[in-house]
Amino acid sequence: MIEKRMNEIIEILNKASYEYYTLDKPSITDQEYDRYMQELIKIENDYPELKRDDSPTVRVGGKVIDAFDKVVHEIPMLSLSNVFNESDIIAFDERIKKEIKNPKYVCELKIDGLSVSLTYKQGKLIRGATRGDGVTGEDITHNVRTIKNVPLTLNEPIDIEVRGEIYMSKATFESINEERKRNNQELLANPRNAAAGSIRQLDSKIAASRNLETFIYHLPNALDYGLHTHSESLEFMQKLGFNVNPNISLVNNLDELLEYINYWTENRDNLPYEIDGIVIKLDDIDNQGKLGFTAKYPKWATAYKFPAMEVLTKLKDIIFTVGRTGQVTPNAVLEPVRLAGSVISRATLHNEAYVKEKDIKIGDIVAIRKAGDVIPRVEYSLKERRTGSEIEFHMATTCPICGSNLVKNKDEEASYYCINDECDAKKIESLIHFASRNAMNIEGFGEEIVEDFYNLGFIRNFDDFYRLERKKEELMELEGFGEKSISNLLESAENSKSNSLERLLFALGIRYVGSKTAKILASNFINIDNLINVQYEDLISIKDIGEVIAESVCEYFKNEDSINLISKLKDLGLNMNYLGKKVEDNLLFSGKTFVLTGSLESITRNEAKEKIESLGGKTTDSVTSKTDVVIVGDNPGSKYDKALKLGIEIWNEEEFLEKVK
Repeated sequence: MIEKRMNEIIEILNKASYEYYTLDKPSITDQEYDRYMQELIKIENDYPELKRDDSPTVRVGGKVIDAFDKVVHEIPMLSLSNVFNESDIIAFDERIKKEIKNPKYVCELKIDGLSVSLTYKQGKLIRGATRGDGVTGEDITHNVRTIKNVPLTLNEPIDIEVRGEIYMSKATFESINEERKRNNQELLANPRNAAAGSIRQLDSKIAASRNLETFIYHLPNALDYGLHTHSESLEFMQKLGFNVNPNISLVNNLDELLEYINYWTENRDNLPYEIDGIVIKLDDIDNQGKLGFTAKYPKWATAYKFPAMEVLTKLKDIIFTVGRTGQVTPNAVLEPVRLAGSVISRATLHNEAYVKEKDIKIGDIVAIRKAGDVIPRVEYSLKERRTGSEIEFHMATTCPICGSNLVKNKDEEASYYCINDECDAKKIESLIHFASRNAMNIEGFGEEIVEDFYNLGFIRNFDDFYRLERKKEELMELEGFGEKSISNLLESAENSKSNSLERLLFALGIRYVGSKTAKILASNFINIDNLINVQYEDLISIKDIGEVIAESVCEYFKNEDSINLISKLKDLGLNMNYLGKKVEDNLLFSGKTFVLTGSLESITRNEAKEKIESLGGKTTDSVTSKTDVVIVGDNPGSKYDKALKLGIEIWNEEEFLEKVK
């Protein structure tokens, strides 16, 4: 089965490479390609004996088309390894630091275009070539000569080869498509494909009419010119007359690197051309040589790929889950796909009406997005990619756990609920929620452990988390649970007793009361007894507490079972008071927007954010005209400069800590 799957992936990737590099008509997205490649790499790592000589993991690019002369690159044009999130970037930095002390990096925008090699003799352009398969490319000199910012003659009469990217600007792309629309021609898919298709035209007049451009970013043999850093080679190429991207930055440490990435992640739409990530290169060329290469990638560089806002994958099945309120939700089972820095294999389909409105079927290729950057959801299906084997969706009529008939909520027409109070799924989900990080934060009680302890009868209600000491000997008989692990669970439960009131309110699972609403309630009513006796009018008088929330809170505290539960938790020693400060008392922070930059010494960045938010402020990553205060540590970088330019109030670490006090 493993070998069969490996061969399937290789066939998919080879077909995709041919369509992408040779035909310029890809049938799958970059995200789909990356996902298949990562799966193939894992299989080959786990089963090295199965690795084929013609695997896509040992070559770069695609085939060379016969219409162009072939060009052998004296120095291979390798591609870069990919990283997808902050953890990957930190791991890359740590690998470099094992070999190189205090490394500096050059950060570059990853232009979404077509790689090109330009060769000059005595300062005259003699050849332009594509990357091809990395060793052999295609001679595209006749088209390269039509690109206006490619110098035909350099400022010095030297022999040199440089490498860069041919691209089409957004404005040019839109202009060409407008003209094609007027002429009833097929529209170009995107600027990258348009640039690649233009440069491979046999008639150079077509390429000339497409207004292509280049950025040059690499000198493969910089040491031959006495250059020992990548940043020096960029300056050298610019002096020769090449177009070098102005947004390149030399960074001194990991914090500055992450700051550069965060800035362009937020601001890339403002550029006149498309970028799909950030390239990170070790600046010292001698150390680049020390680190060397793998068969496919340089070890001293990598490409951070922006988190995909939307990715495509196959919907393999639709299953139904029961939430803590009893709502039964259809969920998509997906072929695993990377989205916004994490691998997604499940996504919500909301409810019956949503699935039918979107015409989603089992077996469809679907687009996945993250709702609010947290919950992945299915956006739409690609009906043009259906094969006829897809299966229609039918909403469940009984609870998938207890088998009870589902009831349609009269206030939420599309929602179905299991109303069986004894449904195990509802109870387990509520227990998982109670122990979760944003609720009581009882460390060690993950979903699997809570479910196991429920099924074994150890935890059936919220108060049982705090009675486990009585079951210690029985728990130690379970496989995988020793003295230390059980003691850690008991200690974690004990520590959670001292949480502030807002955590308990959120943990109780009061309908419509999320973590933010819980904090508003706690900071206004100070202790649980005030809430037990709260009146509807008192609640709706509070900003951000509407009628629906007010009714739900009143209903919860009128319920005898709720009062009995709270009484049990009180007797067990749980704190019932709000331990924070009232937001309205913190005039320095309340309602203001803060940005942190640079390295803080006596407090971590996350701790600083928590303090700001606990005092009523909010934090963002970018400095804008709406920023109220910028807090600076050591080596603050560009955010500090922008704050000065905009006249924004600036606090150093000492001032910040003093104001917090």
